[in-house]
Amino acid sequence: MILITGLGNPGKEFSITRHNVGFIILDEFQTKFEFSDWKTKKKLKAEISEGRIGKEEIVLAKPKTYMNASGKSVKVIIAHYKLSLCNLFIVHDDLDLPFGKMKISEGKNSAGHKGVQSIIDELKTKDFVRFRIGIGTEKSNLKSSSINEMFVLKKFNKKEQDSLKKISQNACEALETAIKENSERAMAEFNK
Repeated sequence: MILITGLGNPGKEFSITRHNVGFIILDEFQTKFEFSDWKTKKKLKAEISEGRIGKEEIVLAKPKTYMNASGKSVKVIIAHYKLSLCNLFIVHDDLDLPFGKMKISEGKNSAGHKGVQSIIDELKTKDFVRFRIGIGTEKSNLKSSSINEMFVLKKFNKKEQDSLKKISQNACEALETAIKENSERAMAEFNK
């Protein structure tokens, strides 16, 4: 069984913000592979959808804890399903990557991403696979953390929203490759 967790903030006001790209990609994945409808599981502090790809059971999770406490939900979900950390995939925004670029990594620091840091803190490890989706622009090169925090909570502009479908489809293909083959194969194919 594999757990794919998309990071974001719950609530309509955040639905198409840069920080919610993890949720956006999981919604695309859930639709593409015809997984079960999203169900809120209070005990797991998340919305959950389940399905299969080939013989592999997959759990999709969108934490309801808000970004900076994502680890609390991930820890409970892993315990509930008795999952190995090597079967944990995290999909999240990355301010340091150009908009639309994807980088798959494993065993890396959070690089300042508070949602990822929460997961590292709760699980006491960084040994999981991350699908980092670029949301950066020239504005995000500013070094002020308060400017960056405001930027990640802004909605995607119309042009970016038009590109999100293609970005989401690419991320879904990368996730599928990691599931059917392995994360190393996905890295080799999609980290370009």
